[in-house]
Amino acid sequence: MQLDDLIGLREVDKEAWRALEESIIYYKGSPVGTVAAYDLSQEALNYDQCFIRDFVSAGIIFLMKDRTEIVRNFLEVTLKLQPKEQELDAYKPAKGMIPASFKVASDGSGGEYLQADFGEHAIARVTPVDSCLWWVILLRAYVAAEGDYSLAYRAEFQEGVRLIMELCLANRFDMYPTLLVPDGACMIDRRMGIYGHPLEIQSLFYTALRAARELLICRGNEDIVAAIDSRLPLLRAHIRKHYWIDIKRLNAIYRFKGEEYGETAVNQFNIYVDSLPYYELDKWLPKKGGYLAGNVGPSQLDIRFFTLGNLMAIISELTTEKQSQAIMVLIEERWEDLVADMPMKICFPALEGEEYRLITGCDPKNIPWSYHNGGNWPVLLWMLAAAAVKTNRISLAERAIEIAESRIQEDEWAEYYDGKKGRLIGRQARLYQTWTISGFLLAKELIKNPSKLPLVSFEAFPGEQSSRACEFEIDSFDQ
Repeated sequence: MQLDDLIGLREVDKEAWRALEESIIYYKGSPVGTVAAYDLSQEALNYDQCFIRDFVSAGIIFLMKDRTEIVRNFLEVTLKLQPKEQELDAYKPAKGMIPASFKVASDGSGGEYLQADFGEHAIARVTPVDSCLWWVILLRAYVAAEGDYSLAYRAEFQEGVRLIMELCLANRFDMYPTLLVPDGACMIDRRMGIYGHPLEIQSLFYTALRAARELLICRGNEDIVAAIDSRLPLLRAHIRKHYWIDIKRLNAIYRFKGEEYGETAVNQFNIYVDSLPYYELDKWLPKKGGYLAGNVGPSQLDIRFFTLGNLMAIISELTTEKQSQAIMVLIEERWEDLVADMPMKICFPALEGEEYRLITGCDPKNIPWSYHNGGNWPVLLWMLAAAAVKTNRISLAERAIEIAESRIQEDEWAEYYDGKKGRLIGRQARLYQTWTISGFLLAKELIKNPSKLPLVSFEAFPGEQSSRACEFEIDSFDQ
């Protein structure tokens, strides 16, 4: 934003834009991303790096404000960091992966180079499964903002997207349409019991598949497109059926029989009835509300509400229209649990007591109602706004934005908040956290200009516009 563009904005918005500008990273004189946090009061650690997932909200707001250069540069430099050959060393990143983060480093002679982290330097050496998914989503947002496929049509970008899809759609032992991942492979990057088929990854996977389906239309990608077209309806149906929880579904699960065998089994995952807190759920679920469960697996139904997964499911149309409305009803009816004094809680409820000790490994940062274990994250505000626009429930987003506005600047754009109501600035939270700033700005922009929603959302299902797109590609490519 230029200084002239700040005229007429509220002070909180002006401060947000100034802070976002200060966070920009430059490589060889060009802007290529934003640091995770511009907090001079603490040791940098890896917060001086640009994280792929963190930059997405900044990238989208830059696109909305015609600052496309920084997004284009980001996409180009991160693509160059993607491994194009398979290493024999199992400790090396797999072909097609996008790093969790990168930083600009000096070679000692005045030159600069980009140093990528694929998780090998991260706490617990967590694999960043979601980075490649977010990267494809942002590339598609760039194309949607510019109305120009020329970047995506470049050979190296077609190869990059294809490698990501090959990595996601590879043959594996798993026999479900969902994506199998290790624990801590997404925004919740510490041990929280979300390994296997966590909802957050499935929602991002579905969104990335839809984005890739629009982008991979150059000749030679027919096999990947066919694989995407095959996977999408299966994944969509699987999530809508097996992950969905409302009163009707809860009644059905309550009467499940165990140890069923064969194709006619109703309780396909052999969920044991006594493992679920029915009476707590019965009180918590609104009559017309519902949500997607956090995870489904053998004898497991994780009934925690995970915000990112549910909101991204709405935005990408992974959920039906009825399910999307039910999720928004749930958020409205359980506002004090999920939003409270700072939008919004990453998951609910928190793991406590013996469950906390066993599942998190007594993680001191993930104590109950803190950090990833039920903490409040302002960055999620933009996804709430996008889902609200999608479902025509804008008043909910406006209410959440008003809450954030009342204290977010005063709290110096904290990374996360602790406590059941989100009243405490996170004990180890960074200040001037970039995605807190960009998430706030993006939420306000989506409410102000709902027509910008197509940058992150979808309308028609895959295949409905494929003929037009392929015809355009062949004509332009032959030239």
